Amino acid sequence: MGSPYDDIDPAHWLQRTKELVGAHPLGSDEIVDVVLGSWRAIFKSRVGALRIGLDITPKPQIMGFFLHELIPREFQRRYPKVWCQERTAADKDLVCLTDPTFSVELKTSSHALQIFGNRSYTQAGDSSKKSKSGYYLAVNFEAFQKGRAPKIKVVRFGWLDDTDWIGQRSQTGQQARIAPAVEKAKLLTLYRSA
Repeated sequence: MGSPYDDIDPAHWLQRTKELVGAHPLGSDEIVDVVLGSWRAIFKSRVGALRIGLDITPKPQIMGFFLHELIPREFQRRYPKVWCQERTAADKDLVCLTDPTFSVELKTSSHALQIFGNRSYTQAGDSSKKSKSGYYLAVNFEAFQKGRAPKIKVVRFGWLDDTDWIGQRSQTGQQARIAPAVEKAKLLTLYRSA
């Protein structure tokens, strides 16, 4: 399948992104509601007798893991015949059972705005079964700081193509990123904290 941005001048990518987001069966308000609700649920959780945020302050990777688990499960709870969390390595994080083109990859980061993938995101024809092109939900959150609870900073939604990912120059680099201009044009901001 070709990119929905094929033959579209980059100056018009933002308009195309708005069309793609508008065509998606999940509404922007509901996406934000689920993300923020999942974040709040983390802080109501316990690990043994310890409360997250009070007794323990997990590293950003752990907070991202919790969001990866909670967000798809909430959509699955709300719409069990339409959405489910990934079942196989070939699945996106949130699977649309009625039309796989609407499935969503979830990226979380404690960076102020950027999202990241691993090096495989930049390798065409790699052995990964999961397509790197498609809908993305990007959630940026604060890391724990002494004396205050972290919050969700930005929630964005849109479409990224596998060619949008840029790998680190070093052969041993393990990270991939998106150019800021691509992020601005292909990921719509649904929520930004004050």
